[in-house]
Amino acid sequence: MENVPERREPTLRISRTHFPVETLGPGRRLVIWSQGCGLACAGCMSRHTWDPLGGADRTVPSLLGLWRAALARGADGLTVSGGEPLDQPAALAALLAGAARARAEAVAPGGPAAGREIDLLLYTGYEEGEVAGDPARRAAVRHADALVTGRFRAAEPTALVWRGSANQRLLPRTARGRARYREHLARTESGPRLQMVEGEGDVLLYGVPGRGELAALERRLRRVGITLTGASWRP
Repeated sequence: MENVPERREPTLRISRTHFPVETLGPGRRLVIWSQGCGLACAGCMSRHTWDPLGGADRTVPSLLGLWRAALARGADGLTVSGGEPLDQPAALAALLAGAARARAEAVAPGGPAAGREIDLLLYTGYEEGEVAGDPARRAAVRHADALVTGRFRAAEPTALVWRGSANQRLLPRTARGRARYREHLARTESGPRLQMVEGEGDVLLYGVPGRGELAALERRLRRVGITLTGASWRP
């Protein structure tokens, strides 16, 4: 009898997932943070996502199960951040393609999200040209409705919503993306840009902090007797 190779599901190394997040794109979103980043931007608030051996492996079908559950609970979109998602281009391509199919099923008549506008947003530290010029990266972003691109530069702060530094660009890529993000391209955020969630023995901050926002948070916590240890933005 001929041996048939076992079919392996595509696997993405991730740091964590959370739903709902309201600070990484419009509306209430499922966010998947990939694990591993070779860019290692100075001043990054998510240094814990740099180590490619950290986090955990998750099959793409299991992540798509989370996405379908989020759609049923009213999700307005999926955001994939990191880490650097494009350091795992094949798995990312499978994830976004599957997410687009699940969205189509959900928004169809009779689906749990029938008639709703739902988008797929990807954060990457690579520049637009670095994505377009690499076949694997280009294939990986095929189903993304919008990208936020560019290295984080701590010396170039910005008030633009969902971006950490002034060089980063919000790039709609599809008709859905252009309709969803047109009003946000030049929109600024004057209030807090972080969402705080209690974890198991820790506090998780989701979003893109403004200049000085993390330091201000630490000062407020110290005034009530709380000192942060193991903050992800410190070396």
